[in-house]
Amino acid sequence: MLNKSINYFIKYPLFAFLLLILFLGWGSINAPFGKLFSFLPNESVAVDAIPDLGENQQIVYTTWEGQSPQDIEDQITYPLTSSLLGIPGVKTIRSNSMFGFSSIYVIFDEDVEFYWSRSRIVEKLNSLPRNLLPSGVQPQLGPDATALGQLFWYTLEGRDENGKVTGGWDLQEVRSIQDYYVKYALASAEGVSEVASIGGHVAEYQVDVDPDLLKQYGIDLQQVVQAVKQTNRDIGAQTLEINKVEYLVRGLGYVKSIEDLKNTVISAKEFKSIRLKDIARISMGPKARRGILDKEGAEVTGGVVTARYGANPMEVISEVKKKIEEIQVGLPSKVLADGRTSQLTLVPFYDRSELINETLATLQEALTLEILITILVVVVMVFNIRASLLISSLLPVAVLLVFISMKLFGVEANIVALSGIAIAIGTMVDIGVVLTENILRHLEQKAEDTGIKETVFKATKEVSGAILTAVFTTIISFIPIFTMIGAEGKLFKPLAFTKTMALLWSVVVALFIIPPFAAYIFKKRQLKPLLKTAVNTLLLLVGLYALITGNYLGLLLIGFGLIPLMGSKIEVIQKNNSILQMGVTVLGLILLLSYYWKPLGFDRSLMINVLFVGLLSGLLLWSFYIFQRYYTRILTWALNNKLKFLSLPIILLLIGLNIMRSTGREFMPALNEGSFLLMPTSLPHSGIEENKRVLQQLDMAVAGIPEIEVVVGKAGRVESALDPAPISMYENLIQYRPEFVLNAAGFPQRFKTNEDGYFVLKNDKVAANPNMEVSNAVRYKDNHVPYPLQIDRELLITDPSGNYFRNWRPEIKSPSDIWQKITERTKLPGVTSAPKLQPIETRLVMLQTGMRAPMGIKIKGQNLAQIEAFGLEIEPLLKKVEGVKAEAVFADRIVGKPYLNITIDREKLMRYGLRIEDIQQQLEIAVGGKVLAQTVEGRERYGIRVRYPREKRQGQSDLSSIYINLPNANVLPLSELAQFKYEKGPQAIKSEDGFLVGYVLFDKLSDYAEVDVVENAQRYLEEQIKSGALQIPDGVNYAFTGTYENQVRAQKSLSLVIPLALLIIFVLLYIQFKSSYTALMVFTGVAVAFSGGFILLWLYGQDWFLNVSFLGENLRDLFQIHPINLSVAVWVGFIALFGIATDDGVIMATYLKQSFERNSPKGINEIHQAVIEAGQKRIRPCLMTTATTILALFPILTSTGKGSDIMIPMAIPSFGGMLIALITLFVVPVLFGWRKEVELKSSQA
Repeated sequence: MLNKSINYFIKYPLFAFLLLILFLGWGSINAPFGKLFSFLPNESVAVDAIPDLGENQQIVYTTWEGQSPQDIEDQITYPLTSSLLGIPGVKTIRSNSMFGFSSIYVIFDEDVEFYWSRSRIVEKLNSLPRNLLPSGVQPQLGPDATALGQLFWYTLEGRDENGKVTGGWDLQEVRSIQDYYVKYALASAEGVSEVASIGGHVAEYQVDVDPDLLKQYGIDLQQVVQAVKQTNRDIGAQTLEINKVEYLVRGLGYVKSIEDLKNTVISAKEFKSIRLKDIARISMGPKARRGILDKEGAEVTGGVVTARYGANPMEVISEVKKKIEEIQVGLPSKVLADGRTSQLTLVPFYDRSELINETLATLQEALTLEILITILVVVVMVFNIRASLLISSLLPVAVLLVFISMKLFGVEANIVALSGIAIAIGTMVDIGVVLTENILRHLEQKAEDTGIKETVFKATKEVSGAILTAVFTTIISFIPIFTMIGAEGKLFKPLAFTKTMALLWSVVVALFIIPPFAAYIFKKRQLKPLLKTAVNTLLLLVGLYALITGNYLGLLLIGFGLIPLMGSKIEVIQKNNSILQMGVTVLGLILLLSYYWKPLGFDRSLMINVLFVGLLSGLLLWSFYIFQRYYTRILTWALNNKLKFLSLPIILLLIGLNIMRSTGREFMPALNEGSFLLMPTSLPHSGIEENKRVLQQLDMAVAGIPEIEVVVGKAGRVESALDPAPISMYENLIQYRPEFVLNAAGFPQRFKTNEDGYFVLKNDKVAANPNMEVSNAVRYKDNHVPYPLQIDRELLITDPSGNYFRNWRPEIKSPSDIWQKITERTKLPGVTSAPKLQPIETRLVMLQTGMRAPMGIKIKGQNLAQIEAFGLEIEPLLKKVEGVKAEAVFADRIVGKPYLNITIDREKLMRYGLRIEDIQQQLEIAVGGKVLAQTVEGRERYGIRVRYPREKRQGQSDLSSIYINLPNANVLPLSELAQFKYEKGPQAIKSEDGFLVGYVLFDKLSDYAEVDVVENAQRYLEEQIKSGALQIPDGVNYAFTGTYENQVRAQKSLSLVIPLALLIIFVLLYIQFKSSYTALMVFTGVAVAFSGGFILLWLYGQDWFLNVSFLGENLRDLFQIHPINLSVAVWVGFIALFGIATDDGVIMATYLKQSFERNSPKGINEIHQAVIEAGQKRIRPCLMTTATTILALFPILTSTGKGSDIMIPMAIPSFGGMLIALITLFVVPVLFGWRKEVELKSSQA
């Protein structure tokens, strides 16, 4: 059936052409890199930077204003947790009881559908027992999103016509605009789940009742409460018909102004009304808040946009930006005292789309360079331009088909998923190389009377079985990835999907698209001279136009057009036409590679980069040429010295195993997000104003670092169920500048400099970038800016012949150096240190572990004080552990919040005829205030809060004087009825499945692996427990937690599934070759490649490896050589490598089998000749595959863009493995020949 289908497409190439057009069109519609064809619609796959690794969770959020964490825990969190544990599919429940609210995170099993789990929670909440929760408390389901959905943060700021910050806006005024205008407008954007506000002041009517005036007028506080409640009401009185006209009757009574409240009647005595203004001060003031937003030392108001679960982040951000454009014109403005007009402007300070675009650009560049490298390798090694185009065309077509599959199956495009395509390039190229090389060989040997279509079909049929076997063994090698669960499953299943689809579609393109086009392309035809001249002239003109517009691809077209035109006049050129065209192609490809790759950096000249790329490509390809030239001699020696030769791969395998055991382990390398998240905490007793002061200090300290572009700090929480942060927790979002100033397209921009090396500014001043040498400093003494790295970049003048402006100081070499400066600047008294975190990374860690650090110890118990005490015992011990960053160790201070407990004396209440409720109502309203009604003023809603004035409730003495009304109309101070006592209590209470928990956070030193550090800590604490230095209290237990758990779980899973996958591959090989020996022989390629990957990992950890300079560039810096830990990303790279290595072994074994069937050797020498014949046929396509894979990985290994942190560890095993796997070209033939020799001797015995 397969061969019939192939033959059908070769005979009727129109169907192949139409199929190709369909693939290209459909794939371009779903491509995540933007529109490939402007006339087609855009239905791209969902795009994000990295997969959402968060747990499958829902949030139950409950507010109970003014209540302490202990009351929230006892009366809300624990009862709800106990009820929710019975929901089907619930894995665990984490909760936070904070001041005034409860957040319960219900974590479901991974296979539970997201919205099904929401419906089950709603059912459970609706069926709760009537008296389970306090009166008036209503739990609600959080937004249908995860914290990773927070993808767009912004502030509202006054800006002038030049975009400069003006100020002049009241925080309360801006917050009202945010809450009642901006928030709802952005929430209407498609895909938005929630828009939450943060910062500023929520306005409310405040009625500050004077207790002395109450006493003077003989008015009870409850009378004031009733009056306020009854003064704010509209009613509908049905309809009234007058003169046959129906009127709707309304009774208008909502409070519209402060005057309305002032004139509210409390009581009337002797025909004289006592109004609210007679006993209270009434104003519009700020509501008590638990969240502050600060931008570089100035308090601001802002919000965060959260995308709905499953929505396309890029589309959501795009829709939000459209809404911003719509509402911007409607935002208010005002004229300031200095005459400037201040326009309220929405200013983003965190936009996930920037990271997404940069990540996709890194991957798009890698794929583009891999295609160019494929063309280069095939041109050089096959010496056939048409064959190179045919092979390289397989890559973009297959990639577009992968996008179609991703769209159909709902797989999101992110750095990990698309990396599956990048690491599949080697196998994809191998498919095209094997097929095309076989077609070329058959065309060279075909008889005159044999048609080209018949020859192409015969060549395709010959290798189709081997190609399918090789591809399916590679696909099966990725079965372990599909079995992963948890975070590692979410991370790498998309990668396994894209690689599998890439290979499957590559087979489809190779077997059904390439053969028909090969039959057409390789068909010999002669163009008429006039038509040939016209075509060459057109190529020349198009090339010139492309070159003028800045596209260096025009050089190739110029060369292709110019050489034939000159050849018609010059005989030497005519004779060497093919060689010249090959030379032009190679030079053009090297030029293109250099232009787009720029391995030595964009600040180096193009010619230096061309020289490096040319030397690198030439050296590698020359090495393969030498390898191919001496292959027969080496293989002959190996066949005659089998034991000596086979000792080499055995030694390499032992070395690889030894390196594997000693390599450090971690879950995943961190993705460079281009921003930091500083998350220190203050002391638990710190109040709002103190936390505001510290937050502003942190922001100003960080903003003073020249490399920082913007810093926005948050203390406390956003008004969202997704953010349960206490007021003492800070989150400073720090955006640092890129190393060089970039243009709108994201590429480094050159700026004008004068003859002395100074940058010329638009304001007629000059700036001396500290990274450049300048001269004649005296000349610029008066017009030189003092801080050149802190200038407004808009002052720089673009100049194509100028210099790049480096944003970092000379001593700053990497983002880690910037973080070091941040930690030095933010060492403030009373503020804890913070681990190095990034926004997305932090959200994922907090979702998975419930803590704000990648590593920690979870302590469970029944007593908070006991949990805290045990954590404080562990804290100094952890600081002594090897690999632990001592300053990052911090145990939760759980019981440290000051409480003022007022205990009511029931005996005295009985004496005066009072009830507990009488006292509590008075206390609740007098001290905390209570919102008794809500005004309706158009779209805006403002609460009316009644309370005592601030000066009457500032301390214990004031509270002692609160008047309590007695039944006989007399009053007593509260101190006569209650006792006051200061105690320490919890600031926040965390629990898991009903058990109280606390955490000890810690971080690792940069040179240590995550899992190794945790294991060191585990061993050390166990030793301390055994020695008696650390004692675990009764009822308390501890466990290490963090992202390392994902690595441990993944390792256990892989240790079971990888052997199973290898067994399945073995079965497939056995079915293909009908021989267990041959199947085992092919497996030797896996073992050899395995050792090569680990040897390169070991070399990356050695200080001397490639520590040399070449063309002014240190090769360690160029290839970003640093210790690489054994993470899941590295294992994925090894699995990809196993597929390529098995692929080569399958093809080699197929050729050996065919050679022996054809030659039927009768003696040892004939066996050797048959082996050598098969090896000679396979050597060129194998070297082409290896050269393409290795060269294609160079751009990834030198990449510094977003996403390279994950791609490089996946690329290293393939790079090292493919270098060593060349031994397979000898191992498989030697083992195959050895077996044939043994069979021959057995038959002769």
